[in-house]
Amino acid sequence: MKQLHCDSILFFTITVLVFIGLVMVFSSSGIYAMEKYNDPYYFLKRQAMWVALGTVIMLTMRKIDYRYMEKYTYLIMGTTFLMLIAVMMPGLGKEVGGARRWLTLGGLTFQPSELAKFALVLFIAKSLVKRSDQLKNFAYGYLPKLIVLGFFFVPILFQPDFGTAMIICTVTFSMLMIAGLRTKFLVYSVLAIIPFIVAAIMGAEYRTRRILAFLDPWQDPSDTGFQAIQSFYAFGRGGIFGSGIGASSQKLFYLPEAHTDFIFSVIGEELGFIGTLIIVLLFSVLIWRGFVIAYRAKDSFGAHVAIGLTLLLGIQAFVNMGVAVGLLPTKGLTLPFISMGGSSLLVLMLSMGVLLNISEQPVQR
Repeated sequence: MKQLHCDSILFFTITVLVFIGLVMVFSSSGIYAMEKYNDPYYFLKRQAMWVALGTVIMLTMRKIDYRYMEKYTYLIMGTTFLMLIAVMMPGLGKEVGGARRWLTLGGLTFQPSELAKFALVLFIAKSLVKRSDQLKNFAYGYLPKLIVLGFFFVPILFQPDFGTAMIICTVTFSMLMIAGLRTKFLVYSVLAIIPFIVAAIMGAEYRTRRILAFLDPWQDPSDTGFQAIQSFYAFGRGGIFGSGIGASSQKLFYLPEAHTDFIFSVIGEELGFIGTLIIVLLFSVLIWRGFVIAYRAKDSFGAHVAIGLTLLLGIQAFVNMGVAVGLLPTKGLTLPFISMGGSSLLVLMLSMGVLLNISEQPVQR
């Protein structure tokens, strides 16, 4: 056996993205934090705290054999499901902006739907290891996975968090397709889900308005199209080289959620096309290394987990950047490692710790 060191390229890329995140969180939130909390460093200090805690989690998980995760998958799944249910209970769940997505824990808030992404990847990986030979059988190999997906999908959808619900569906189906799922099963599933997606969109006026704003934001520039238009202005003002760090004008109460959902737009304005290209390249490196780790994994569980975590990271980054440039309707998803957000960052660092551990496991030769 040959002992490997952890993937240094992956580790370095994560470090660079987290550093860029700290800089851009401060740049995009300083004025807003001063206005709301009389402290320009308010969000920076909170993000730095999450980075420190996330780093400890990542380094700890890097040293814990990922195969222990397989033993405790059902415990992690059950705990996460109970947390998703607890979010809906008065006194436990916290409602912000009409959405009930957060649990209050000792004065801090945590978003269980972020942990649900990680837990579902573990479950799909474990189930593929146990019943990979039954994946081509609908009743025994495919349907049980759909049922478990539904147990996560429904409470997340009712929070409501349509973006995360779509992410977990996309990652689940992608993992199954890579593992050899019959194409007709996927087609049937998509056809079955479409009516529910349409009903979810039509049943909530704000979702319908988001779709219409995506198709033509200038139809309602002062309301539903406001975010998209301000994001476009940010990229336009940034040009090739950007206006410089801290010099964004769109963050001056024009661009909503400048330090969270639309931080990529601030990057586009302050660092220009060159800056956004660097961000895209960094995420491309992460995805590349994730799939390399999956290919080299010691066992099939490690390979499936690496694939799932890589897909989760890559799809969320693509969706966030796609929303910012107008390729997708607004979803309310963070840009991994860069956007302000404790729950998202902690789960991401947890995931990267597992991925690093998979990369350094002894490989049978």
